[in-house]
Amino acid sequence: MSKQRERLKLGVVGGGQGAFIGRVHARGARLSDRWDIISGALSSRPDVARTSGLEWGLSQDRIYSSWRQMVQEEGAREDRIDAVAITVPNHLHFPVATAFMEAGIDVICDKPLVNTFEEACELLALQRKTGVIFAVTYSFASHAMVRQARQMVREGVIGPVTQVHVEYFQEMALLPPGQAWSGTPWRQDPAKVGGAATTADIGTHAHHLAEFVSGLRMTELRADFHTLGAEQPLEDSAFMMCRFEGGVPGTLLISQALAGAQCGLRIRISGTKGTLEWDQENPEYVQHRPFNEPHIRISRGHGAGVLADAERFVHIPRGHPEALSDAWGNLYEEIADAIEANKAGDSSNKGLHYPGLVEGAAGVAFIQAAIESNQGGGQWVAIQQVK
Repeated sequence: MSKQRERLKLGVVGGGQGAFIGRVHARGARLSDRWDIISGALSSRPDVARTSGLEWGLSQDRIYSSWRQMVQEEGAREDRIDAVAITVPNHLHFPVATAFMEAGIDVICDKPLVNTFEEACELLALQRKTGVIFAVTYSFASHAMVRQARQMVREGVIGPVTQVHVEYFQEMALLPPGQAWSGTPWRQDPAKVGGAATTADIGTHAHHLAEFVSGLRMTELRADFHTLGAEQPLEDSAFMMCRFEGGVPGTLLISQALAGAQCGLRIRISGTKGTLEWDQENPEYVQHRPFNEPHIRISRGHGAGVLADAERFVHIPRGHPEALSDAWGNLYEEIADAIEANKAGDSSNKGLHYPGLVEGAAGVAFIQAAIESNQGGGQWVAIQQVK
């Protein structure tokens, strides 16, 4: 008889009054069928927090007017939450995460992790002390066919990796001043995002995807920041040359001011025997292009070349598309598995590939290296490595 899976209790900080990323977290948790959302401090404004909590169907005694109140009261309950999802602006990630970790509550944090590498290292030290599970929501890595590409690279299908290229293009920064970041104006506030806008917002997704699929850490980069859309305090585009472990070269190109682009995240990993390509706007497929042989398109589904790491995230048959909402569900499913295993005394994370604190800290180090390189006129800068 198979073991009954536990349903876990989730609290959310941020996400009220229709905030986009809070709703995405909530949908992902519900779609995984592993979580009940039972508490929240959904806004820093008490009236909005209460109204949003009632709209989310939370009990009145678990609607909090601040995250400080939430961590204090949830931490004292016998039926406390198992984990908290942090969906507030970047500068609040560190204090909120620290408070919940110290209360022994597992953390699911939006990216980028924090604004400084020093804060990231403090969180790593606190995790080692408390033993809590800490996940960072690089959700694109939970697409089934990203897992397919990752496993193909590790099984040597394309041979040793010789180059890595990743790009992420959007167009919203072409909107008039005041509209480009109308829903998240804090993304252009240096005090809240640590000196980079687009690099912190979508650049960290590109960086994580490159490392996740290739299996190589990015070691150094040279970056050139631009403002190509509406005039804003921080960059809306960044173009980088990169080097990965072993001297493997690559590029990372990001822009939120590319006309006609919607969510153009694409990665190409090339080796001595072929190239793999995955495109977020066509997420059902991995393109496998062997050297001097016919090209192969592998589609998500059961069998037909789909490997184990991908097939575990196949929920419906081939031909019935799955997309980003499913990837969020996959991510929350893996996090639930990790929390359940940790409660049972197994902290090995065997077979689980959800992004954690190490990956989150690597993203922060990437952002800071890119800022330093741009400020230095595009010089090569070594990326601090997470130990």
